[in-house]
Amino acid sequence: MPSFKIDLSTAVVFVATAPAPKLANAKTGERAMDRETGAPLSTVGLLVSDEGEGNLYQVTIPETGYQDGLAPGMPVRVVGLKARDWENEFNGQKRHGISFRAVAITPAA
Repeated sequence: MPSFKIDLSTAVVFVATAPAPKLANAKTGERAMDRETGAPLSTVGLLVSDEGEGNLYQVTIPETGYQDGLAPGMPVRVVGLKARDWENEFNGQKRHGISFRAVAITPAA
């Protein structure tokens, strides 16, 4: 499925929830890994405010794309944010949504 770049050039972005390990299998605790680099993946909650509207996104990011210390309320810059739609079937139920992925998240200057 194609992914779409998200332009944050006019947005203000804050950390809503600190990075946490992304799991590939919740039952076994297996960590999700980046398919291209092999880096462990994490998820971070971001509050994106732009043009009078605020949205909360759960963003997947490789551990190599952020430094320790990202904390709720911290203003950040997001590099390479993309959105991709997804659909799957689990236990006979169809599910769908949009996933978000970034290359890096850095503290705003």
